[in-house]
Amino acid sequence: MSKLEQLNTILAELLKLDTSEFDESTELLGALPEFDSMAVVGLITAMEETFGIAVNDDDLDAELFSTVGSVLAYIERASA
Repeated sequence: MSKLEQLNTILAELLKLDTSEFDESTELLGALPEFDSMAVVGLITAMEETFGIAVNDDDLDAELFSTVGSVLAYIERASA
């Protein structure tokens, strides 16, 4: 399973949405009402558990959560 597929699975569980059509350009923060502060916290926890990364507090900003692609890029950087 690709990282995009894993991320979409996490988002589907967190947001209770069909994410099968989500791609790197799919907007998250500000575009999906379900993607609120609690979803962000859940996503951070799931990213750390699923991808074995540590999300640094200094990295947390709105830009990180703007699109599926921005989250995916962060995962790639953090796991390198």
